Amino acid sequence: MSQSFRLAEGGRIDRSRTLAFRFDGRAYAGHPGDTLASALLANGVHLVGRSFKYHRPRGILTAGAEEPNALVGVGRDEGHYTPNLRATQVVLHDGLVAESQNRSPSLERDFAGLTDLFWKFIPAGFYYKTFMWPKAAWTRFFEPRIRAMAGLGRAPEAADAACYAQRYAHCDVLVVGAGPAGIEAALAAASSGARVILCDEQAELGGALLAETDATLDGTNAASFLATRLSWLQAAGQVTILPRTIAFGYFPHNMIGLAQDLTDHLGEPDDTQPRGRLWQVRAREVVIATGAIERPLAFPDNDRPGIMLADAARTYVTRYGVLPGRNAVVFTAHDSAYAAALALHRAGARIAAIADLRPDPSGELVEAAHAAGLPVRPGCTLTGTEGRLRVTAATIARRDGGAGERLSCDLVLMSGGFTPSVHLFSQSRGKLRFDPALDAFIPGEPAEACRAAGAAAGTTSLADALASGRAAGEAAAAAAGFTAPPAATIAVANAPAATGGFLGATPHGRNPGSVRAFIDFQNDVTAKDISLALREGFRSVEHVKRYTTNGMATDQGKLSNMNALGIMSAELGRPIPEIGTTTFRMPYTPVPFGYFAGYARGTLFEPERHTPIHDWAAEQGAVFEDVGIWKRARYFPRGGETMRSAVARECRAVRASVGIFDASTLGKIEVVGPDAAEFLNRMYVNAWTKLKPGRLRYGVLLREDGFVIDDGVIGRLSDTRFHVTTTTGGAPRVLAMMEDYLQTEFPELDVWLTSTTEQYAVIAVQGPRARDVIAPLVEGADISGAAMPHMSMVECRVAGIPARLFRVSFTGELGFEINVPADYGRAVWEAVFDAGRRHDITAYGTETMHVLRAEKGYIIVGQETDGTATPDDVGLAWAIGKAKPDFVGKRALDRAAFAGQTGRKQLVGLFTEPGDIVLEEGSHLVADPSRPPPAEILGHVTSAYWSETLGRSIALALVRGGRDRIGDTLHVKLADRAIPVRLTDPVFYDREGARLDG
Repeated sequence: MSQSFRLAEGGRIDRSRTLAFRFDGRAYAGHPGDTLASALLANGVHLVGRSFKYHRPRGILTAGAEEPNALVGVGRDEGHYTPNLRATQVVLHDGLVAESQNRSPSLERDFAGLTDLFWKFIPAGFYYKTFMWPKAAWTRFFEPRIRAMAGLGRAPEAADAACYAQRYAHCDVLVVGAGPAGIEAALAAASSGARVILCDEQAELGGALLAETDATLDGTNAASFLATRLSWLQAAGQVTILPRTIAFGYFPHNMIGLAQDLTDHLGEPDDTQPRGRLWQVRAREVVIATGAIERPLAFPDNDRPGIMLADAARTYVTRYGVLPGRNAVVFTAHDSAYAAALALHRAGARIAAIADLRPDPSGELVEAAHAAGLPVRPGCTLTGTEGRLRVTAATIARRDGGAGERLSCDLVLMSGGFTPSVHLFSQSRGKLRFDPALDAFIPGEPAEACRAAGAAAGTTSLADALASGRAAGEAAAAAAGFTAPPAATIAVANAPAATGGFLGATPHGRNPGSVRAFIDFQNDVTAKDISLALREGFRSVEHVKRYTTNGMATDQGKLSNMNALGIMSAELGRPIPEIGTTTFRMPYTPVPFGYFAGYARGTLFEPERHTPIHDWAAEQGAVFEDVGIWKRARYFPRGGETMRSAVARECRAVRASVGIFDASTLGKIEVVGPDAAEFLNRMYVNAWTKLKPGRLRYGVLLREDGFVIDDGVIGRLSDTRFHVTTTTGGAPRVLAMMEDYLQTEFPELDVWLTSTTEQYAVIAVQGPRARDVIAPLVEGADISGAAMPHMSMVECRVAGIPARLFRVSFTGELGFEINVPADYGRAVWEAVFDAGRRHDITAYGTETMHVLRAEKGYIIVGQETDGTATPDDVGLAWAIGKAKPDFVGKRALDRAAFAGQTGRKQLVGLFTEPGDIVLEEGSHLVADPSRPPPAEILGHVTSAYWSETLGRSIALALVRGGRDRIGDTLHVKLADRAIPVRLTDPVFYDREGARLDG
């Protein structure tokens, strides 16, 4: 189609260059400066989508972020495809490929549009009432089909090929919106010396000034005035200007989320460069200059393609040089529609009529329309429209009755006034107040350090918007500690204030049951649906919203909320302030998920952490498992060994000779300072003040509620220094907890904490020959049994490397843990392995470690504990310092619920009958397996393994009153059978601990 709707001159587009693009497979052309919406209109394309529920044809309604209809998918391939973008915000570039959504097979022939024939039978709430019974029919039949018909864009099947950046920033004043008010606010704040960030969702700054062709400011036209203002801002070194940036969310303490598009306006951007950037800005003061949104009028059949907001049509004419239609009917209750009619008239369009709901409209714009000879019809309403894929006619009639007049047209413009864009202010938890002159809510009492300016604050003229912005910028700078010099008042001419407005459904004199006046264009919510919700008994605006889905579309009620409130007010007989308004949730407009993911994609989404010995293990063919974010060697198969046979071999080696294990993933925290012992005394259940340097102690850490959160061995290096180990997954949690208590509960203690998890590689050498293996490598320490007993430590050298050597065991055998700087971890490991070859040293993995520790009844926090286990529950009551006056969780342990511990689950061992059955971890234990469900659950299996040492299966479990049930038989109930289990002591092997000395 030729560009027959492109004006020969005017607008801010670059006619010297032509951009080729495709929409739904058809080729079109536009110019730099176009949006996809303006380029489509220039090519005569109004039909761009289908509605959510009825699949009615829908056209471009607006020119901004509030667009509910023109949602498109954009991308040259699946890796660059983004659904649900607003065509009004998509900047045109050469080669752009876009497609419409929610239609099959095409916009012109959408088979699902047949549902519109039955609209009378599927009103609001229809799904709730009709398809809920029987439940199986809903889940298996109705829901999948309804979801397939209703919806928005398709999710891309390929991963996003683009990358995204993220940035934190601070400023004195953040100005959201670069229209006339926002620019003045930024200039005023910048002139004070404040650091300013100015952001705007559009590619070109200026807001309403970009479409202003009549007004003069300080004697010059709007374009020249804007260029001068922007050059001043760019010259100010302390101003950061962010175009194509949407402020999508307002968070506590003046944290604003910004999504900045960096490359979507480029043809084929380099995927190595960020597509967008997520800004997290902390501002001392915020100025909200987000403008206002024109309200549609709710008249019968107001949703056909070719029906558009009046100010949007004016924008397309004056900013983009596009004539949206050649024969227009204007329906209004606000002066701004007259400005649009005049702009279209000057551009060559025929204005068939201006139907004004007001009985006696007046003002400069109305007079200008009369002077131009435009047919103004006061006291008139629009009673209906015609046309299937494009409006072809409209009928107007006197508001007080009378015959209607049918007017042929290809464009209908409507204006019910303007609604200040208060979404960000509302997200900040600021209180809104209703302005009866505007028939809209405006910002009231703020909850954060912010203020509104311009149309967002309720101004109705360009002069007032400029003054409001300047005042807000000065006030924000002052609140941030700066003083702005006085600025001269800007002289504004030919920009009269626009007044008027209407809320609710317009009068039409037709049978209400036979017509539809749409309130929410995306969700197909009509005025009748709002009335139905009220008749059904809903009174809260939030309930009406959910029953009808009004305002639940991607535009977050930008166009629909106020008209819905107008209908509720009229039918309930209650003023709008008493009814209130719904909550405006973030994001302000949809933001691609990639912005939030940022760099956290692929391996960076859940980064893999490798120990210094990882590569050695991989070279030996280790099978790895994920433990938290660490990759740990699970077992080392030889030849065709299965995991069970490999683990059995590794267990035999540790019990009979010696094994070597990579324990580098253990959390490590250095606790240092004169009060280090007292700090640990307050944190852990154990006593620490009398622990001598060179000794180790097993520590148990509780939450405030008395439940076990972590454990680990802690060594005292000196009077003022401790080496604390934690579980692999608990390191960050424990350090954060310690920092929290140190800063908030124990600030008087002279202690500092340092994470050293990554600084040390830990090599565990376990088994009867462990001392024989490492003794030749140790320098500067006597590691004989007499000199270095169990639970002691020395600082020495191992294989020539400075080391902290612990004598500690998690296997029940003689054991040592060698802590060396991570850079030397592999070298020391290989030295130990070479020294152990004569003893047939065997590398073993986490699965073997689990079996060995379970044989000894050693718990793993997070496996034997479930967040509701006390020390006594898991057999650790012995660790609690009886004489300690306090520790974290002590008072919780004194609660009546824990007194006696009789009904609590306690750690026990399990022997299955027969002994070759390995239980499923998590399996429930019952007393009587023959009892029909629901059976009384007495406990659950926490760990279950095949024990090569014992030649049978073993398990650990938490069982109600478990210690009193030792010797009893319970059952593990499976789907097809019940397995008897005999309760035993949780220590299956070497109860006396003799093997700890080799």
